Amino acid sequence: MRRGTGALAVVAALALTATACSGGERTDSGNGEIAGTVTYWDTSNEAEKGTYRKIAEDFEKKHPKVDVRYVHVNFGDANQKFKNAAGGNSGAPDVMRTEVAWVADFAHLGYLAPLDGTPALHREDDYLRTAAGSTRFEGKTYAVPQVTDTLGLFYNKRLLKKAGVEVPETFAELKKSAAKIERSTGKKGLYLRGDDPYWFLPYLYGEGGDLVDAKKKRVTVDDAPGARAFATMKDLVDSGAAVTDSSDGQENGLKAFRDGDVAMIIDGPWDIAGARAGKEFREGDNLGVAPVPGGRGGRGSPQGGWNLSVYAGSGNLRTAQEFAKYMSSAEVQKRTTEELSLLPTRTSVYEDPEVRKNPMVKFFRPAVDKAVQRPWIPENNSLFEPLRGQMDAVLTGGSTPRQAAGKVGDEYRKLLKNYD
Repeated sequence: MRRGTGALAVVAALALTATACSGGERTDSGNGEIAGTVTYWDTSNEAEKGTYRKIAEDFEKKHPKVDVRYVHVNFGDANQKFKNAAGGNSGAPDVMRTEVAWVADFAHLGYLAPLDGTPALHREDDYLRTAAGSTRFEGKTYAVPQVTDTLGLFYNKRLLKKAGVEVPETFAELKKSAAKIERSTGKKGLYLRGDDPYWFLPYLYGEGGDLVDAKKKRVTVDDAPGARAFATMKDLVDSGAAVTDSSDGQENGLKAFRDGDVAMIIDGPWDIAGARAGKEFREGDNLGVAPVPGGRGGRGSPQGGWNLSVYAGSGNLRTAQEFAKYMSSAEVQKRTTEELSLLPTRTSVYEDPEVRKNPMVKFFRPAVDKAVQRPWIPENNSLFEPLRGQMDAVLTGGSTPRQAAGKVGDEYRKLLKNYD
């Protein structure tokens, strides 16, 4: 997902227009064997893209009459590039690695092909419920789940042990534990991400709230749980239990954690490798990961991840569907877990003995099981920006939690015209 994991490579516009047009060649060779060209836009990060390119090449080996045109696209640019290409009916890929929040938006615009009843949806009942939820819009399926993720509580086992505290299960416990940690070690308890709205969601879910109720078409972020979520974040900072900044929480927070300056940070699987590179976690078994603490409403972190979507204007739909099926298969998911430590979306893959031994899976499976589906509506991405400004306003004292929740709610009602 977004959240500081975007690919760093820039794909030249000329290369995109030259290589990223949809296939348009024959779907099969006349005897039922798939054939032709499939263009694939891969939005994985720099560390992942080599593996995904090889996986695409392996599909070609399995199907000698298929040519996969692999194009690596910067995650930060991919959403708008796809909209421009699909909207202009020129240059859109046959298959795209799509962030979970994009599917409803693209489907609403008519840019994605429904996949129900097609080869793409192979063993549909094998997908995790939360992962499958992000693939559907208005009763139809427009993507297949490829990778799932969520947030967890990273913690420094040594610092918690020295302070004599257990891993906190609630934010109230975290606040108390932070005081003990600082007294015993001189370190702060938590680095709080205040610069990215995605990190607001565990506090909101922990209070039993949500941004909107999509079924009832009602804005809910300004209900009592929304204000309490802002208040919890503010209290953690004001009490000294947490440190924060609004400049670059991704890099600053990870650095503080891996250097041992804070004992805990809420983060995702994409930062496991970065944490282990720090002096606190290079050796031994000092890194712990647990579900994010909860509030009055329990525990809950947002579901993130990646899906595979097929362009509605593809000239080679059957082959594109088969490629999406392969890229989401148990075989490929097992491989990406082993090689990249990515989290599978298929329940059967989690049962594989080698996958079960994977440290990433051990860390994050409990958190994945508790992941909360976000409102899969076309405006999903747009819901974050109003939150960004109000998070900063609350943490810097420019707004009260109640005022902040109210302002976000007002912005949502302008954005969502038919919501109460």
